[in-house]
Amino acid sequence: MASPSSSTPAAEVEERGRKRKRADGPEPAAGAEARPSKWRTRREHEIYSSKLFEAIRLVRAGPSTAGAAGPPSGRAVREAADRALAVAARGRTHWSRAILASSRRRIQAVRRARLRAPASPSSRHRAAASASASTSATGEGASTPPLVRSARVLGRLVPGGRRLPFPTLLEETTDYIAALEMQIRAMTALAEALSAISATNSSSSAGAGSSSS
Repeated sequence: MASPSSSTPAAEVEERGRKRKRADGPEPAAGAEARPSKWRTRREHEIYSSKLFEAIRLVRAGPSTAGAAGPPSGRAVREAADRALAVAARGRTHWSRAILASSRRRIQAVRRARLRAPASPSSRHRAAASASASTSATGEGASTPPLVRSARVLGRLVPGGRRLPFPTLLEETTDYIAALEMQIRAMTALAEALSAISATNSSSSAGAGSSSS
């Protein structure tokens, strides 16, 4: 009769390995990140599409209530799409909070501008000159290491990324790029749907005109 003592150590090691895997949870797929993957789910796409449609509808309703004619500008549509993206992120990232804060500041600036006279061209020129002088005073030139220059450029591209540590900036960039990819897919689908509706309405109106004649 074979003794079970020879297989006992191997069985114990295997059992401990299984317990450790269960405690650690399932291993993530290779090359997959936790946060960016959520922007690729169908649920997040539907949530953002609904928020985007509502934001664009409000933008289109704005000029008509103010008495202006014509469709909204591209900048207004882009800002509405970015606000909807930040809302869909639920403020869990630096870039989404920065977009929402920038939107609030822009609204407050418009309200303040309506209460005071516009700035003269000379004052705007002096403000631009002082801003360029402060930028040159920071020493951002050839003596700056390439990695630091790249991090500064990246911080200017990602909303709210100017003062972030480099590892956090990389995480925010990865999440922001995934969110922008989802935004492009949603806006493309919405544009195709609106074009199909417009074509259907045009053909219906043309058919009604020919039948009446």
